[in-house]
Amino acid sequence: MKKRTIVALPGDGIGKVVLYASIKVLAAAGFNADYVEGDIGWEFWKKEGNPLPERTINLIEKHKIALFGAITSKPKDDAFNELSEELKDKNLVYSSPIVGLRQHFGLDICARPCKSYKGNPLNFIRNGKNEIEEPNVDVVIFRQNTEGLYGGVEWTNPPDEVYNALKTHPKFLKNFSEVPKNELSISTRIFSKNATERILRAAFEYAKKYNYKSVTVCEKPNVIRETSGMMFKLAQEIQKNDFPEIELWNTNIDAQMMWLTKNPENYGVIVAGNMFGDIVSDGFAGLIGGLGFACSAQFNVEKGIGVFEPTHGSAPKYADFKVSIVNPIAMIESACMMLDFLNEKEIAEKIRKAVAEVILEGKVKTYDMMKLSGRQNVIEKGAVSTEEMANAIIEKL
Repeated sequence: MKKRTIVALPGDGIGKVVLYASIKVLAAAGFNADYVEGDIGWEFWKKEGNPLPERTINLIEKHKIALFGAITSKPKDDAFNELSEELKDKNLVYSSPIVGLRQHFGLDICARPCKSYKGNPLNFIRNGKNEIEEPNVDVVIFRQNTEGLYGGVEWTNPPDEVYNALKTHPKFLKNFSEVPKNELSISTRIFSKNATERILRAAFEYAKKYNYKSVTVCEKPNVIRETSGMMFKLAQEIQKNDFPEIELWNTNIDAQMMWLTKNPENYGVIVAGNMFGDIVSDGFAGLIGGLGFACSAQFNVEKGIGVFEPTHGSAPKYADFKVSIVNPIAMIESACMMLDFLNEKEIAEKIRKAVAEVILEGKVKTYDMMKLSGRQNVIEKGAVSTEEMANAIIEKL
């Protein structure tokens, strides 16, 4: 196996501990790699005024593949207040470094698998006709990663040219023309045809490759007619011309969240814009045990660049515990998605099998799997630490 160099981005809070637990598992499974650490996150915002230094971008440009722990993001005023004093007069504005990575490298395809493990005590259950049912959830959400509401095109007190352009729209004139300009905050939701086609094709290709029967466009075309409408229209064309064997379904985001607990086993691949993809993936993650089990990959196939991360946050309240209690499985699963991207599928499946065996056996559980509140004393109550969960997976390997 070719030895690779992976950029390790611990980030903030619990990012470091889960990242290095996953690297330990990768090594035990036989993945041959060197790791170079990249600077990213809140501490670099506070010290340098930039949570994504150019040196980190250069590392990823060189090595292509990054494993990312977690990030802290705070509101605008809090971000300013935590800047070093000497930086506060520099007109710096905080923006999420992970969003910055996505946009800089064109990582516009984000895949978030939500698959339930047999024996996981956190799996969703429901009342059946005569018994409690535990549906098998096997859903992969494809989220457009660089456009939509996360595109960053927004203003408070918009400049005159923006305000005057908005006034050309009859609904703006009717509803907002009397609002003083300095009292307006505006965020845009921009979809481009090429990027929308790309995420749709990625979803259909994945469904075909892994034998999913359906692709569901989860948007809101009955209200957000131009952007959501364009996505569904393009999906219809792509399905008809190139993937007629795969069913195309259409759901509204609000109704989809209601249906999550009704029939989650009916869904296969779901595709959505940035915000709705974020929402629906967290919803499905709740059915498989929560964010401790939710992994993700974001990539640019043409450039061969990928960043792999759990979807949970930095959980700063746990970061200073003497013994880390957080569940590393989401990070380990994200590392498996990296292996898939690198065509190291045999190692990825070996790790997934080990994870499945630990969960099914049920002897080793982190605090969330024991349904305990996240406090340091959970270890005394029988929960295992982050390191102990990683070691149990390694033992199965």
